[in-house]
Amino acid sequence: MSKIGEKVITISNAVNVTIADNKIIIKGPLGEISLDVPKELALNRKENQLIIERKNNDKKVRSLHGLYRQLISNAIVGVEKAWEKKLEVVGTGYTVKLQGEDLVFKIGYSHLVTFKKQPGIKYLVEGNTKVTVSGYDKQLVGQVAYQIKMIRKPDVYKGKGIRYLGEKLRIKPGKKAKAAEAA
Repeated sequence: MSKIGEKVITISNAVNVTIADNKIIIKGPLGEISLDVPKELALNRKENQLIIERKNNDKKVRSLHGLYRQLISNAIVGVEKAWEKKLEVVGTGYTVKLQGEDLVFKIGYSHLVTFKKQPGIKYLVEGNTKVTVSGYDKQLVGQVAYQIKMIRKPDVYKGKGIRYLGEKLRIKPGKKAKAAEAA
């Protein structure tokens, strides 16, 4: 039995949920998300609660049960209160600024790196080194934050680069430290 799939989803008054055939449309103050639900799952709405039930007990259906329950729950939360990921730029002289709606990074390359605005995503820059990526689609927010991080991955020797706020890096010792250790 799927523990997550059995949980009831509570729908707030600010969110409008429409169920038609195997499609669910979730509208809220921040945006709209639609999901196609597999035919093996049934959606039942009772006032301000949404219950997801499975039609049979196959292994594949049990795994889809928990997955789609969580996807629908994340969409309901996202259209009411935005999801966000925080990133920090670490390194001497490394900065980020907002130019229009695009992010411009100065991160040790010979040129500035521009990250274009994605639809449904908002950027917020605090100081010169912190970036907040927010939006109503949790998957899209995580994907965009990862793409920004991959512009300059954190260096394992010096720790410079773009990383998630609070992310811990294990710094490797360089050649000099290894040579001194061996002697």
